[in-house]
Amino acid sequence: MNRDDVAWSGYWPAAPTPFTRSGDLDTDALAELMQLYARMGVDGVLVNGSTGEWFSQTGDERRTVAEVAVDAVAGRFPVVVGVSAYTARESADLAKHAAAAGADGVLATPPPYVHTSAEETVQFFHTVSTATALPFMVYNWPRGVSLDMGTIPGLFARLAGLGNVVAIKDSTGDWLSMLDTVEAVSDRVRVFGSFLHRRGLATLLELGGDGNIDGGGVGAPFAVPFYRAVAARDADTARTWADKYRALSGRLINPDYSGVYASPIPQLKAVMNLLGQPGGAVREPLLPVTDAPTLDALRAVIAESGIAEASELTVGAGRAG
Repeated sequence: MNRDDVAWSGYWPAAPTPFTRSGDLDTDALAELMQLYARMGVDGVLVNGSTGEWFSQTGDERRTVAEVAVDAVAGRFPVVVGVSAYTARESADLAKHAAAAGADGVLATPPPYVHTSAEETVQFFHTVSTATALPFMVYNWPRGVSLDMGTIPGLFARLAGLGNVVAIKDSTGDWLSMLDTVEAVSDRVRVFGSFLHRRGLATLLELGGDGNIDGGGVGAPFAVPFYRAVAARDADTARTWADKYRALSGRLINPDYSGVYASPIPQLKAVMNLLGQPGGAVREPLLPVTDAPTLDALRAVIAESGIAEASELTVGAGRAG
């Protein structure tokens, strides 16, 4: 397989997994979230990624999340299931379930905590990516796994050569390193990275790159039309949407993907809840955002960015349904 075997591009939310306040998996809210994404016109969705709190779920819960998401999306856009785990065997088992559930692809980081060598990383991805016939997305997430694959010369090129690998999600905090990834492998695999700003627009139009997969989809009302404009090669319109998106995301997320006001996932779910979206609660070890000053600061970001008004139609439709 290669990049031409999938049509993956544009704006994809990395979906949070909604939990109830008592900590139970909220499958109704998850299905509602997929419906919201459909109304927003997203180009795909990632479930059970980092934002999906896979690390606090049981294996059965992860399987349930995959099944609910695939059923709710019903083929309207691609569903890629995160299968990151500490061993290749566990990741492969989750990938096999995702294939059986009808997912369009699977994604994994290197094993967290282990800090695998180049050879170990290649072997891990070979094992997991060949566990099924599904298209596979390699996920570079240095903040979560303490390994930045972009710092190892030639590693992405080797991974792009694996049989089922069709995409790389490069979520390094080093933007120039991400550009190196685009330059090195975007002729062979899709590259999702940090493009939702003016520098990213220039990269998409001149160097390459395919899309963004970011936390929660809060910025979708700005990001979706940005990528529509990019596809139309309408740089002026794309810049307008990029500026709107940046005015929101730049006040919530730091360049290293940490949150400005709280841990990224609790902060995200707090914003979603303030917008009336089905983000749900977090699970331990994460803690919810409950203090008044932080919530007031998040309300100010929402108000000043204009995202509430931009989201009103889709959220209103969700409430009516």
